[in-house]
Amino acid sequence: MTARRTLFVRGLELDCAIGVHAHERGRRQRVVVDIALAVAAPAEPRADRIAAVVSYEDIVAGVERIAAGGHVNLVETLAERIADLCLADRRVLRARVRVDKPDVYDRAASVGVEIDRKRGE
Repeated sequence: MTARRTLFVRGLELDCAIGVHAHERGRRQRVVVDIALAVAAPAEPRADRIAAVVSYEDIVAGVERIAAGGHVNLVETLAERIADLCLADRRVLRARVRVDKPDVYDRAASVGVEIDRKRGE
């Protein structure tokens, strides 16, 4: 069995061009992203080097690039792109990505999607 650890990013707020409706086009909306990654533990668990681990700094920078990359219709599409980014690192075994749009309904804290992807799926 592969030793694992969980890397996470919680509550990453981004301004994103997202939405299928006409009133959502041409403007940016706030989205909140949560990511949890099951990561194979490094062979040198006490190596204390950034190269030995999956870097949350790299994950955040990648998500920011995706969010800045142009209009996306669906939160599902955004979540899938983020999962693909995370799974591009071979050490990531599983990616759980949640994308919330907190400003859609006054009566709801947020709406959105959560996806869970394993390497090879």
